[in-house]
Amino acid sequence: MAKAIAGRKDGDWNPEFYARYRGLRLRPALDLLARVGDLPKGKVVDLGCGAGAAGPALAARFADRKIVGVDNSPAMLSEAAATGAYKRCDLADAAQWAPKKPAALIFSNALLHWLPDHDALFPRLAGFLAPGGVLAVQMPRQYGAPSHRFLREFAQEMFPDRFDFTGWIAPVAEPAHYARLLAPLGTVDVWQTDYIQRLDPLPDAHAVRRFTEATAMRPYIEKLSEAELAAFTLRYEAALEAAYPAEPDGSVLFPFRRVFLTLRIS
Repeated sequence: MAKAIAGRKDGDWNPEFYARYRGLRLRPALDLLARVGDLPKGKVVDLGCGAGAAGPALAARFADRKIVGVDNSPAMLSEAAATGAYKRCDLADAAQWAPKKPAALIFSNALLHWLPDHDALFPRLAGFLAPGGVLAVQMPRQYGAPSHRFLREFAQEMFPDRFDFTGWIAPVAEPAHYARLLAPLGTVDVWQTDYIQRLDPLPDAHAVRRFTEATAMRPYIEKLSEAELAAFTLRYEAALEAAYPAEPDGSVLFPFRRVFLTLRIS
């Protein structure tokens, strides 16, 4: 019998489930923030702020600036506003978002991999910066790992009427692609990190499934009935147990790859 699936919230993000691994999800944001240098005058935009995990760190680093959170999830924005880190929280789709005035920093942690056409998107965001301003981005690049590959493979095999990954292209390119794309716009720094995350054992699920459930697994959960989801999860869990076996203490080592970049506009 399939183990329990975290509840859905009418297609919206669930802050409680996303926060289950809050520390592991926050660490890349802090690593990115550490590489942001001095800024010109202007506001700081947390684009895709989610529940506001990075807000307090941004507010502490840039205490004299207006910090604005932007997200398309009402549930997440409500949590972000409650942190007190933001001067304002705006409900907006990042694909269409545009600031009224140039920003000093556009900070985007774990958002832009959800959006297509990076060759147009990234220069567009850079165009919203003040001279000397910084675009700082972190995106998961985990698509070839078992945690994400299994989702695509099993969904297409089990439910070909709803999932077709023929000709599928990973939404995040090689790091060198972003270095070449943004070099004409200013000073670019691009790097990639593999985090070896240790996940605590759980009584009712494989820990990697619980990690992906709040993010990568969402599009699959939303398209399946309860019975279909139970069968899909049962197969996914079995494959995860082989790919990510338990350590002697019951924990699981879960390597997770992320790509980072900062662009300072000339």
